[in-house]
Amino acid sequence: MSAGPLERTAPAPASTARLVRRELHSSRAVPSVVVAVLLIAGCLLLLFEAVLKAVGDEPFLLDVEAAAVWLGTLPSGVPASLLGAASSLLLVVGGLLLLLAVLPGRRARYTIPNGRTAVVVDAEVVASSLARRARVAAGVAPEQVLVTVGRSTVMVQVRPTSGVPVDAEAVRAAVADDLRRSSVEPGPRIAVVIAESGVIGQ
Repeated sequence: MSAGPLERTAPAPASTARLVRRELHSSRAVPSVVVAVLLIAGCLLLLFEAVLKAVGDEPFLLDVEAAAVWLGTLPSGVPASLLGAASSLLLVVGGLLLLLAVLPGRRARYTIPNGRTAVVVDAEVVASSLARRARVAAGVAPEQVLVTVGRSTVMVQVRPTSGVPVDAEAVRAAVADDLRRSSVEPGPRIAVVIAESGVIGQ
């Protein structure tokens, strides 16, 4: 989604805020569904095995009673390397699930204030506009400027033409002016890096 101006009648402010938040933050639906399906499948398996045990049939996949006894004897009988690997795996999975739960999941998108509509732009669109301003301020060719827009930082990398110095402050001021004119939110921090080696023949 490069730009998201809504073409219908402007929604109420609360509705607009919800729409903008949904566009700026990634959904947790997929990991939530995956975890829920795995938990449901595990519970159904345990229930099925318990029913088989109750009616006197052989286990389908897992002997619940034997598994409970084995868990009760841990960590004896299991190599330390295997226990360490399993513990590390559980720690990583648990950490990832925790991060998914608590982090905001911010996408590389920005909002532009508008009185009538909700406007959302991708970071690539912002980077393209900033690269043009940085190129003009630096007096270099388009391929000599690389702009990377992150969640809170704009990184401008300039490779000057050999023998022609580039004013980093002028580039930073031009990029800041472009950001100020577009009023993107949240306002990112600007970092300008001038390469030590120049480009010949540009």
